[in-house]
Amino acid sequence: MKKVLVKDLKEGLVFSAPVYIEENNLFVQAGTPVRKRDIARLNFLAIESVQTDGDIVVPLDPHAPHAVSATAQNTSAKPAAESENERPPAGGKPSIVSLVEVQENKAAYRSYMDLVDRLDAVCSTIEAGLVVEARTIEEITGRLLQAVREQRQSYIGFILGGEIKDHEMAKSLVNTSILSAFIAMELKLPSYKVLQVVTGALLHDVGMLRMPKEIVQKKGGLSPAELKRIQSHPLHTYNIVTKEINLPENVGLIVLQHHERWDGEGYPRRTAGEGIDIGARIVSVADAFEAMVSKKPYRKSLLGYQAMKNLLSDNMRSFDPNVIRAFIQTMGMYPIGSIVLLNNGAIARVIKVMPAAALRPRIKILVDQSGKVYQHEEGAEIELLAEKSLFITKAMDPGEVSAKYAQ
Repeated sequence: MKKVLVKDLKEGLVFSAPVYIEENNLFVQAGTPVRKRDIARLNFLAIESVQTDGDIVVPLDPHAPHAVSATAQNTSAKPAAESENERPPAGGKPSIVSLVEVQENKAAYRSYMDLVDRLDAVCSTIEAGLVVEARTIEEITGRLLQAVREQRQSYIGFILGGEIKDHEMAKSLVNTSILSAFIAMELKLPSYKVLQVVTGALLHDVGMLRMPKEIVQKKGGLSPAELKRIQSHPLHTYNIVTKEINLPENVGLIVLQHHERWDGEGYPRRTAGEGIDIGARIVSVADAFEAMVSKKPYRKSLLGYQAMKNLLSDNMRSFDPNVIRAFIQTMGMYPIGSIVLLNNGAIARVIKVMPAAALRPRIKILVDQSGKVYQHEEGAEIELLAEKSLFITKAMDPGEVSAKYAQ
């Protein structure tokens, strides 16, 4: 393959053969114009060159309009009124907790909801048996990677806060992708592999959209036959990802193996240990954490701290211990956005994790020890690593804190 430097790429260039990142990750199809945002994504990922067997065939006018497929039109986020883009959490007026994550981070909230809305459109397309273009997924992946680098704190707060009630599957997939990105970056995986991991996480459960509704929505236990049917969903996901969307095999392997276990007791092929793709091992941990901190019709969500404790107690059964270690290093035992009670009676929000001291993060006071409530980021920031007299006594339910201090 010939190497093409990213600095030489121009908007509108068309190649006679597919163009790849790292020789196996599709950048653009043959005959498809390179877009400005495609180049921006390469620069963002610090990728210096791409490869192709083809030649430049048409240097298109970058200002000329390009045709957009029906699928792309359907899966793009629709323009929304400002009030819709900034819709507050379900339940009316934001609480002291959600004020931080929503009202004072409107741009982050809009970008997060845009990702959920876009992926929900993809899920609807897949559920209807229609074709989703790879470009649509690549665009969502690029937006998500940029957002988690720029708005990390806000995004973790949205995941833990459980404020957003719409589009449950899409929200779960986006949340898992965000967490997977954090782990992959903490493990210092190459940029192309981070891209694969996030793409796989975005799609890891779409095979469930092809499962019979009567089984998916069944209340109570599943029969052995029904359980076997549900456990086939990674195979359906693999086919959707590799055969319908035409994403690379490396992404297909992630979705195929994300329910495999470290001890070999998973499904669909009982693959064990390092035989499981690193991307699938990452998505497995992120998916488990996301499921624990998300509210379900049949149970309350766990606090971030309790979910972390559950992952730590896995004892090399389900998860790669190195992935668990990386997750705790990047998230802390009290993840960013967690609401905690201090030994002096004050209530605070975790705003920064200290990898060397997982139990002593940086915090911002929401309610001080006298009971004063801070509504607009006015509370003091405290480095618990430096303030030896202060420590966290327990994690608190954001909903309970909000109800108690609602104004």
